[in-house]
Amino acid sequence: MKVTEIARIENYEPAEDLLDGRIVMITGAGDGIGAALAKAVGRSGGTAILVGRTTAKLEKVYDAIVDAGGPRPAIFVMDFETAGAEQYDQLSDAIAETYGRLDGLVHNAGILGELTPIEHYDVLTWQRVLHVNLTAPFILTRAMLPFLRRSEDASLIFTSSGVGRKGRGFWGAYAVSKFGTEGLMETLSDELGESTPIRANAVNPGATRTNMRATAFPAEDPNRLATAEDILGTYLYLLGPDSRDVNGRSFDAQPPQA
Repeated sequence: MKVTEIARIENYEPAEDLLDGRIVMITGAGDGIGAALAKAVGRSGGTAILVGRTTAKLEKVYDAIVDAGGPRPAIFVMDFETAGAEQYDQLSDAIAETYGRLDGLVHNAGILGELTPIEHYDVLTWQRVLHVNLTAPFILTRAMLPFLRRSEDASLIFTSSGVGRKGRGFWGAYAVSKFGTEGLMETLSDELGESTPIRANAVNPGATRTNMRATAFPAEDPNRLATAEDILGTYLYLLGPDSRDVNGRSFDAQPPQA
């Protein structure tokens, strides 16, 4: 069985204009890692397309980017749990009409589901988690590939997890969805790497101060965790030209916990 190489980017210092002129779509952009990354894209000169469920949260990120002097982002409200073909078509039409291409697509949106034994796992929850975390990124990638192909240097980034590399009890559908995410990334990297300007990689954020982490570990002290801003170096590296030849790899955004 092929084992994906696990890599880390040490002390990456992105140039101030790293993403100048690039158009980057980020899902789950309303808070957490997605919001922090969208702001960093704006600071680096890139245009962020903010995709998420909650208008107010996306508008807050939008305002922060504009107030900081970044290129004016776009907002697209979309709930991946309920979105149908019409919503994906609307998003495709908006990209075609406004931009014509994409230089980056970051699959950051996801849900945790239940932390419970497989024997007791709720079937509908299982289906929800697999759909949002795995099927929706497949559908969105499929819809956006024509625009990524129009870029001279396009980057696909999938959000992985330590439990998506080695199964861990009680993580249920979330772990299985992340195993699938790694497989989807590898499949795409193999299909696209030699014949297109698109590279596909995965990032495991690690233990980060997010709402999902707080739900999974309610007794944990969040002040001991890295913030979303602390781990952006790996994402920026993979979105920018410094990673042009990097394809089919899975990265840890921070050292694993002891």
